[in-house]
Parts: sequence; C-alpha cells; structure tokens
Amino acid sequence: MKRREVIKLLGGAAAAWPVATRAQQPGGMRRIGMLVAFDKSDLAGLARVGAFRERLRKLGWTEGTNIGFDMRSATPGDAQSLERFAKELVALQPNLILSHSTPTTAALLRHTRTIPIVFAAASDPIGSGFVASFPRPGGNVTGFVVTETTMAGKWLDVLKQIAPRTAWVTLLFNPATAPYADKYLDALKAAAASFAMQAITAPAHDLSELESILAAQARVPNGSLVVMPDVFTTGHRVEITSLAARYRLPAVYPFRVFAEVGGLLSYGNDLVESWRLAATYADRILKGANVSDLPVQAPVKFELVINLKAAKALGLDVPAQLQQIADEVIE
Repeated sequence: MKRREVIKLLGGAAAAWPVATRAQQPGGMRRIGMLVAFDKSDLAGLARVGAFRERLRKLGWTEGTNIGFDMRSATPGDAQSLERFAKELVALQPNLILSHSTPTTAALLRHTRTIPIVFAAASDPIGSGFVASFPRPGGNVTGFVVTETTMAGKWLDVLKQIAPRTAWVTLLFNPATAPYADKYLDALKAAAASFAMQAITAPAHDLSELESILAAQARVPNGSLVVMPDVFTTGHRVEITSLAARYRLPAVYPFRVFAEVGGLLSYGNDLVESWRLAATYADRILKGANVSDLPVQAPVKFELVINLKAAKALGLDVPAQLQQIADEVIE
C-alpha cells in the first residue's frame, strides 16, 4: 500500500501520530488508546491502524466529534519503551485500549485490570494468561487470534511443494516477543515427521543475530526456514527476507507482508481484516457491551501469496496447481 493511501486511511490528525497526553473528554466523547509494536514508518502497520479507524467511522464514530485516539508505538523487541508506553496509555484512562499483539497485551495487563482491552492479533491468549477461555474470556481482555499452531502443517505442505528436497526446517523467532514458541515447535515437529523432515529452532534475540543465524542454516543440507508469527520477525521482515535470499534459503512466512517485500511465499490470516474485526468489538464495548462477554475469535480468512521472482532467484519451480489456488501471485 502506498504512503498516500495509508495517510488517507488514517486521516489528517492520525497522520501526525499524536503523542501528547490528553485527558478523557466529557459528555459523548470517547477515547481509545492504541498500543502497537511496529515502527512509525511501517506502512503495512499504518494500513492496519487505518483499517481499524475506517471501520469505526463506518460504525458511526467520527474523530473530534464522538471519538478520539491516543497512540503509542514501540519498536519490536524494545521492552523498555513498550512498558513506558503501556503505563502512559493506562494513565490517560481511555474508555478502551486497542492492543496490537501478545507483547503489547502483556505490557498493558501489568498496568490495568479494569480498562477494557481488545487485542487485534495475539497468539495463545489462554497460555499467556490473558483470558480464561475463548467463549468466556473473563477479566478485561478479549480479541482476535493471529494464527494457530495447526498452521504448522500447512506451512510445511506448501514449502515442500515448492522446495521438495527440503529435509531440515528451522523455526525462526524471538523468545522475548514470542513466548508461545514452544507450542509452535511441538506442532512443527509433529507435522515435519509426516513430511520426512526434521524440525529445529533458531531463536534470534535481536536484529544483530539474524545474519549469523541464517548463514548457519544455509550450511544445513536441504535446509529451509519457517518464520514464526511474531512482532519481531514481522517488524524486521525486510532484513529477514533479504538474508534468506542472500543465503538461498527457501522460506515460508506467516503473513503476506513478507512476500510483498521479497519473501518466497506466505500463508496466514488477513491481518488487516483482524484489525477491522477489532473495531467491531471496540464499537460494541463503547456502546455498553461487557468485554468479558465477547468471545475470543480464531482466524477464519487465510491467504496464500507466492512470489515468483523470489522462486526464480532460488532456482525453484512453483507448481501450476499451487499457483492456481494462491490468493496472489507476485511476478
């Protein structure tokens, strides 16, 4: 999405990325706090925020008239800034807070157990202690799951179709931003056995470790890469896809934004749609619904995106049948 289109979605006030502290407005004005874990220059992230605000507008919420926004953005993996921004937003006492991900939700819950929180893209909210169950979350949190561990089998399926010689698959993630990694690894190992593969992990604690990790994986005969759904990997998708291309590693990614910047292929849920759905929950809460009565929802819309240019650079042939079922083929 082009910057001009993103700015249009966000609206003039949002384009300035408000950081000033504001008190909650009286009367009919409502305020939504927004805590995200992506850089302010990340157009894909801005597009998701724009989709959230646009859906609210269609539901009758007009900025400056009956709704206002306070946003904070932390660089993926910057725990100190994330904690500070979470504290700032809670201090503003908004009517609800939109949370981007698992790390942002965890940070917010360290500061409030009363302000309603809607997460747009969390992983394993039960294991993370956010909710008691999907049907009855309890507490002050609900939202939308970004993906499920059962996706591991699908990732390996499409990877094997494009790179049939794959014998080893490595799961890339950041332990600090993906505390749920063990569940994905267990699912990946189980799925790998059915494809005659071996699965291992490659934890990256910061950006500086990425190149050495991918270089090491490239030395594994018939090795490939599975990138975990994780704010760190998504935030550094340009670096990861570039390194995978440099070291000639076939890789499957969790979201289309990876394929759009040069990744081989992606299979995962539609993140923009998740943010639109989060807006429908925000609307219901602002109109009086109890957050604990709104069930956590699993993803229902998935996208397969194939980058033919990346496949050609790796010397891989993409089966025609796989191209036909893809939601998008990038040439």
